[in-house]
Amino acid sequence: MRIACGVEYDGSSFYGFQRQKQEPTVQQCLEEAISSVANHPVNVVCSGRTDTGVSAALQVIHFDTRADRKTHQWTLGINSGLPKDISVLWAKPVSDDFHARFSAIERSYQYRISNRPVRPALSRRYLTWVLRPLNHERMHEAIQCILGKHDFSAFRASQCQSKQPVKTVTRARVSRLGNQIIIDVSANGFLHHMIRNLAGTLIEIGKGNQPVSWMTEVLQSKDRRQAGMTAAPNGLRFMGVKYPAHFNIPEQNTYES
Repeated sequence: MRIACGVEYDGSSFYGFQRQKQEPTVQQCLEEAISSVANHPVNVVCSGRTDTGVSAALQVIHFDTRADRKTHQWTLGINSGLPKDISVLWAKPVSDDFHARFSAIERSYQYRISNRPVRPALSRRYLTWVLRPLNHERMHEAIQCILGKHDFSAFRASQCQSKQPVKTVTRARVSRLGNQIIIDVSANGFLHHMIRNLAGTLIEIGKGNQPVSWMTEVLQSKDRRQAGMTAAPNGLRFMGVKYPAHFNIPEQNTYES
């Protein structure tokens, strides 16, 4: 039986999602908790791996199991074995052709910036601080150039393992909510550090250090050296993932405050 789960986590205490030599990771914690409920070793597959310090409002995972459990038993049982900064939101049986990663047709990320003269104390682990005033309207105008299908090599980390740099962006927006600048991007896939490199470039435009047109120039250059610095990971959050309707997978975290 294949089970899919929705997971939220505070990534500030983890070395990313993927299991590795450095511990703890989100995958490691999930596999240990799920294996305890299933009474056999379980391998977890996620919709999109996140880096060190990056959180998720709705990560989707799947695993295969021989165990027969009701959905609420999976949810309650797994959560009882997880640290407090990871929570399984729901669990449901899915068909064998469902794959958390390869069945996904769209993923969404959000990057939040605290834009005020003094550093934030509350929510400091989930915000990047920029003290100089940022013009979010200039940033929003600049990011429109990434909509559609493009080669995003200029925003790709050197250690990126993606086979090709071409992605299709379906949503790109920059808005302001009080002292926070919010960058929202949805696409069929993302390159390593792509959002953080986009954010670093947009910050330079928001400060007035570069013109709005610089974003288009950087994108067309396909050269990482032309873009801004990689923004800090703590402002980044994996927001959700979209699948074909017949899988009936929730696209949003209905519990998020």
